Order: sequence, then structure tokens, then C-alpha cells
Amino acid sequence: MKYKTSLLASLLAMVMIFTSCSKEIDEYNKPAMYWYSKIVEQISNGDLERADGYYSSLQGEHIGSPLLPEATMILAIAHMYFEEYLLSEHFLDEYIKRYATANEKEEAEFLKIRAKYMALPNPRRDQALIDEAIQAGEKFKNNYPNSMYTEVVNTMLTRLYLAQAVLNETIASLYDRIDKPRSAEYYRNIKPQPWIVWEDIDRANTPWYREWFEGDGTSSWYEFMIPDTQSVVSRNSVQNDDKEPTEDKVLDKVIEEEKQEASGGRQL
Repeated sequence: MKYKTSLLASLLAMVMIFTSCSKEIDEYNKPAMYWYSKIVEQISNGDLERADGYYSSLQGEHIGSPLLPEATMILAIAHMYFEEYLLSEHFLDEYIKRYATANEKEEAEFLKIRAKYMALPNPRRDQALIDEAIQAGEKFKNNYPNSMYTEVVNTMLTRLYLAQAVLNETIASLYDRIDKPRSAEYYRNIKPQPWIVWEDIDRANTPWYREWFEGDGTSSWYEFMIPDTQSVVSRNSVQNDDKEPTEDKVLDKVIEEEKQEASGGRQL
């Protein structure tokens, strides 16, 4: 009797497994509206992974469906809402390349800049993303000079430039601490916008729970533990006036190249 009970239980479990699998397997060759409703349903449930899967089915089975543009934009906005900004940019790129009209492209490009901007809660952690967001913002202003989003983009760009300046000052402070004055001077001289009065800009306060681990941008809590001796990192620092350090030669070359590129850009 005990053997029969265990056998029946095993058979029941196998039936349930195969039944559930068959439900997943049977979900193909459905109308476009079916996949679209599934996308909306999963987004409302907060399951964006399954929503993306249903989107793949809609795109695979109904490549010419008029529901695809709307589904693409819905997923882009949903991923942005759930702070999945890279996926949001992916769907916005898809929308721009395949579906957007001239007016719709403008809105999608603005949303891409917004996604980059919102992906920067801690600007000191991603220098490349700041540069990308600034380039995207300036490009948007050039492509759409009369856009209704211009003032919003200007606000984001101003904050991005300030974040870039704070990041450069943080890097300069780091070079100060490891005895590289020329490098520190180079980063302090980077002022991307002359219309900003940098002397009036105050550094943002670092939250106490981050300051414990990251410092305040000017120093770290463990600074007192670092011995006041030359480290391997600063082996090329200025030692005397007789010999120019290797770091300075490289830095002078970089500065000269940037000056030449800037002068060339102005001539164009």
C-alpha cells in the first residue's frame, strides 16, 4: 500500500510538471493582440523579464504588426520606471531605428538623454557616462534647436557640467594626495563651460553613510593610516628641479594635443 501511494504521488508530480511545461510550449502562433495584452499584463505585475519575452514573441511572429511600435515604447518607459536604464535605451534605439516618425524621433531621443541622466545617482562613479550624456544633450540641441524639450535638456546639461567639474576636482585632489601636482593642475584647468562661475559652485555634501566608505571627495577616513612616504604609484613625482618627471612629459604631450584639436575645431 505504501509503495502504491508513493508511486501515485510520483506519477502525479510528473503529470503536473509536464502539464506546466506544455502550457509554456503551447504559447506560440498567437494573434498579435494576445502577445500585446500579455506584455501589458506582465508590466502591470512588475515582471519585466517575462514582458520582454512576450515582446520577442510579438516581434518574431508579427514583424509588421502596428502594435509593435507602441509595445516598444511601453517597454522603454517601463524599464526606465524600474530604473533599468540600459534596457530602456535599448528599446528606445529600437523604436528610433524602426518605427519613429520625425516628431516621434525627437521625443525618443529626449527620453534617451533622460535615461542617461537618471542613470547617474552617484556621478563620481562613472566618468564615461557623464561624458556620453553631455555629448547626447549637445547633439540633441543641435539637431532640434526649437524643441519643446530644450529647457529640460539645458537643465540636465547644467547639472551634468557641474557634476563633471566636481569629478575633475575629486581627481585633482587624488593627485594632490599622491604627490602629482602637474596632473592635479591639469584636471583643475578643465572648465568645459566659461559661462559658469566656478568659484561660486559649492561641492555637494556626501551622505554620512557613503562618506564612511568613500570619503567626502577630498580625503578618506583611512588617510591617517597612509604613511607619508613615496609610494609605487608616485614614483614619477617631482623630486628635484634637475630632472623632469616622466609623468610631466606625457601630460604636456596630452595638453598640447588637446590644444591643437581645440584650435582646429575653432577654425572649422
